[in-house]
Amino acid sequence: MTDRTDMHIDDVAPKRTHDFGDLTRAALSLVGAVIVMVFAVYMGGITSGVEADVHTAAQAINWLADIPSSVLQQLATVIIVVTVLIQLMLAREWLVTLTAIAGMLAGYLAAWGLSILICTTNRMLAISVVSATTLLDSGLLPGIYTAMAAFLTTAGPRRIRSSVKWGWNILYATAALMVMLSWHSVSGVLVAFFAGRALGMIVRFAVGTRSTGIWGEELVNALQDIGLDVATLTRNQELHARVRSLNASLDDDLVEGSRIYDMRTTSGKRYVVSVLDAQTHTAGYLKQLWDWLRFTGIATRRDRNVCDTVQHHFAMLLALSAAGLPAMAPYGVADTEESAVLVLDAHTGERPTNLNILTRDDAVEYMRFLDVANRRGYTHRRITPDTLARLDGGIPVIAGWHNGDSGSSGANIALDKVQLLALFAALIGVDDALSAAREVWGEQTLLQIAPFLQKVAIPSPTRALDSWDKQLLKTLQTSITAMADDEQNDVPESVTLARFSWRSMLTMLLVIVAVVVVFTQLKPEEIVAALRNANPTMALICLAFGLCSWIGSSVSLGALVERGKRRPLGIFMSQVAGGFATVSMPAGVGPAFVNLQFLRKSGYRNTTATAIMSAVMAVYYLAYFMLLIAIGLFTGKHTLSGTIPTNTLVIVLGAVGAVLAIAMMIPPLRHMIMQRLVPVAKKYFTQLLNVLNQPAELAVSICGGLVQNITTGLAFWSALLAFGVHMNPVETIFVFMLAYALGSAVPTPGGLGGVEAALTFAFVAVGVPQGVALSATLLHRVVFYWLRIPLGALAMQWLNRHNLV
Repeated sequence: MTDRTDMHIDDVAPKRTHDFGDLTRAALSLVGAVIVMVFAVYMGGITSGVEADVHTAAQAINWLADIPSSVLQQLATVIIVVTVLIQLMLAREWLVTLTAIAGMLAGYLAAWGLSILICTTNRMLAISVVSATTLLDSGLLPGIYTAMAAFLTTAGPRRIRSSVKWGWNILYATAALMVMLSWHSVSGVLVAFFAGRALGMIVRFAVGTRSTGIWGEELVNALQDIGLDVATLTRNQELHARVRSLNASLDDDLVEGSRIYDMRTTSGKRYVVSVLDAQTHTAGYLKQLWDWLRFTGIATRRDRNVCDTVQHHFAMLLALSAAGLPAMAPYGVADTEESAVLVLDAHTGERPTNLNILTRDDAVEYMRFLDVANRRGYTHRRITPDTLARLDGGIPVIAGWHNGDSGSSGANIALDKVQLLALFAALIGVDDALSAAREVWGEQTLLQIAPFLQKVAIPSPTRALDSWDKQLLKTLQTSITAMADDEQNDVPESVTLARFSWRSMLTMLLVIVAVVVVFTQLKPEEIVAALRNANPTMALICLAFGLCSWIGSSVSLGALVERGKRRPLGIFMSQVAGGFATVSMPAGVGPAFVNLQFLRKSGYRNTTATAIMSAVMAVYYLAYFMLLIAIGLFTGKHTLSGTIPTNTLVIVLGAVGAVLAIAMMIPPLRHMIMQRLVPVAKKYFTQLLNVLNQPAELAVSICGGLVQNITTGLAFWSALLAFGVHMNPVETIFVFMLAYALGSAVPTPGGLGGVEAALTFAFVAVGVPQGVALSATLLHRVVFYWLRIPLGALAMQWLNRHNLV
């Protein structure tokens, strides 16, 4: 045994810790509350069945029904609060006591506010939650469960306080009795429970919890269990790494969130002691989970507890040494319930590399280090600027192997190489980085990792470097492709790394919105009646005109696309896909958005793509107004004169001018406009003028816009013929275009509702019977709106497969 009188321990007192696990549990509780609400509203049969079974099982305790429910609730509340507070005060946990009381009061207030919110926003949910002893007002949710759940959560955790453990048991028993005796509903109890639990977790995270890890003499005892007699133990408060998300230091090989100690044994040996607490491990575990969800086809580690993390790190360091690589030498591991300890030889410590003086020779050394590890199946998984380190004597090493793994797949090995290559490309330049990689890894390896050069594969600290360029990965890919051309080798096809992307998320959002629109706005009985009474031949002609309108819009866009980038089938499919985007965006916005994405994927930069998209929209509206004016003059219609609100237009223009004038009078705002916005606007208008300054292409585009507008109007004319109404096709186009323009101004997906009302009203006004006008409108909308949803979805999938959107 070590003589404790000669031992020196310099350790800071435990501070309160903000455990990210509390936020995670709060989020899960909120999700649970939402699920219960959904079940209560849309699956009421299941909820009612559960309650019926509970009531049947409660026949043995019917004698309790004679006791007022308020007595049982008050008795349970008093027992829980008194026993917990007594234990807290005996332990002199004054802050926890105040926090628990505050959580209880906040729980009652939350139950009151949530009850009012449910009653005022969703009557169906309120009816499904109400019970015999609650009312459809501020007392909808039983406050005892929200308040007591918040109280016990903030007073916890239950594993270290017996009163909290028994308090939860009493609360569960009380809830079961109240449900069995039909005093409270199952859904109401669960919603109140989840709400109180989430509130308590949020309060506990905000205030913080006392660290439960091992400190001081407890740490000395753990070290003595693995054969280390401590003479001095000093807490190291200095952080030598540049990691900012979680505290990390090269002293213990970049273990995130650890406590680091300098230790000297009675025999004079020096060690570094790294302590990882369970409370600080949650953030790292969440990061691992996010990587697991974010990547597809890539294996990632998921260490559920600190013991697994530290023991795995210990094994990785031993594996590197066994592979003949220089690394920190581990001594051993000591585990407790709340902390895990890693002991490292202090004489093999790492120090940071000066990133500003790295050379090609340094890149060769680091790449050789990684290559040796990869050949043995060891992968790092997260190579960042902070992992470039050196041992004593200047030996280059890659640090931070706690997230690494052994027996890795080819994809993980490729990711390691991509991360290191991109890092050195940012630090020393693309040419030198590729030259070093070519020397160490070989050209064939570079060709194999080229498909993995994607933004999602590069850690954020690397992309945060001042020398990082957004075009760097593209430059690397271009250089490797040129290398393949020189060697007459093929670059492997691109691989999918990201499980989530803006494109997939946007597509998912469009699908969700489309489904909501279809199920909330579609009136199948009216549409079926209209289609049943329509002339089949004229309905098919209406459908043919719809196809012609796609051809017209394709010609309008394709005329402005360079010949080398013009793909007729892709352009046509983009116009079909625009119908799918329309279902979740206002009329005109969806097709424009799809056109913009298509142009970007076709090789245009953002400014040029925006200019072409704007030119297409300008051509469309130019053709639109040319038709209106020409038909109006030809037919003598004066409807156009009243469609322009002159006074409103002047007021709007005046207000815009006043805002611009005021903005230019403020020096900082004027400087920002002149320095940031004006150059972008000049570049955009220059590109737009370049696009429009092509007479032949512009004429073809205008013709396409005319075809699109005329065929859309003729489709409505054929829809009227389908119901036996004969109108002049020119006048029909005129009235249709005016009404459609007004209806599309409604900010709903595809002008839904506004277009139907405007078309019906406009044609009734010119003498078409109301029933026929409505039926023709519904037939036209089936062809130009509802039918385009599934066709547009299929076109969107085709564009996705061909990487064109």
